[in-house]
Amino acid sequence: MTDHHYALDLSWQGNRGTGTSGYRDYDRDVLLTAAGKPDLLGSADPAFRGDAARWNPEELLLAALAQCHLLSYLHSAVNHGVVVVAYDDSPVGTMAQVGQGGRFTSVTLRPRVSVADASMAEVAQQIHGEASANCFIAASVAFPVSHEPTVLVAG
Repeated sequence: MTDHHYALDLSWQGNRGTGTSGYRDYDRDVLLTAAGKPDLLGSADPAFRGDAARWNPEELLLAALAQCHLLSYLHSAVNHGVVVVAYDDSPVGTMAQVGQGGRFTSVTLRPRVSVADASMAEVAQQIHGEASANCFIAASVAFPVSHEPTVLVAG
């Protein structure tokens, strides 16, 4: 087994001068930084008094799952001789809030893949399962990640 380590810095930027003196007295703004990368502005979901113009943790979880699936899929495509010429996704997720807590109950990835030739379309559709099994993020979450892929032929 090989361990990989990841690190970043998170800085809360929401102190309006009185800290967390009350639930409505602070902003949920954060700054995420890592060496050699652009800064990422985060906040809470607007439903939890966050800034809608910033990324919230729930969106970042969707992004991580979608990006991980994409990268695993591209690797599987190469291994199976499928030439992918375009790929995009519009994932959706559901989080159930119970009192002050909650958890994601499901995420659905909806990748749209364009392949170079019609002879590749069937395999291109099938390898989503392999990509899902190889996605480190999907293997780490405690809710189902389903897929509704579409395969198109370029040209």
